[in-house]
Amino acid sequence: MSLRICILETDILRPELVDQYQGYGQMFQRLFSRQPIAAEFSIFNVMQGDYPSDELSFDAYLVTGSKADSFGSDPWIQTLKTYLLARYERGDKLLGICFGHQLLALLLGGKSERATQGWGVGTHNYQLAAKAPWMSPVVEELTLLISHQDQVTALPENATVIASSDFCPFAAYHINDQVLCFQGHPEFIHDYSRALLDIRQQHLGEQIYQKGMASLEHDHHGTTVAEWMMRFVAHKPEAKSA
Repeated sequence: MSLRICILETDILRPELVDQYQGYGQMFQRLFSRQPIAAEFSIFNVMQGDYPSDELSFDAYLVTGSKADSFGSDPWIQTLKTYLLARYERGDKLLGICFGHQLLALLLGGKSERATQGWGVGTHNYQLAAKAPWMSPVVEELTLLISHQDQVTALPENATVIASSDFCPFAAYHINDQVLCFQGHPEFIHDYSRALLDIRQQHLGEQIYQKGMASLEHDHHGTTVAEWMMRFVAHKPEAKSA
């Protein structure tokens, strides 16, 4: 049995990147095809108002990254928040990456805002702060490709931190067996990160740009996180005895 995952795409790629990378939905499909758990995906661009019909059922809903701010007041963001809150209250599993990670934290009682630390780019290392049965394969520390200037600055009350660093204290979290979010981008590949850095070189400034470029010599755990996410979705919590 394949897991059925609904990808809620929250961005449209820049024109110069569309031909090669299509969109975040397709990038996630390529990523998840490299991990061992069978899954099929339906992509809906919520920025353009595209949502699944009520007749469709999914094992989880994944919210992608975006150029938009999770704390922004754009009408499409407000619509998405209403939709996600309804999914959460219904008990559906929710996955969030970057913008999605921040939006779900905000929606469920935490806080996300422009980070005083500035831009995070390139590869970044995190210490693992928690263990869970779905965190297989096991790694000693987590390395992911990142591109963000916003961060979660306060977690929802019932959230557990999974990964952290001095730069990004709430880099990954889960809420029981229902919500799993990462600030980093498991779906990114090095070439995409390089292209983004080149596009933003002037905006970032030379020091951050050069440091980000140099960090891309290192590998990252994108496929590991993809497997964690699918194991999280497949994971059935043990029933508590009466």
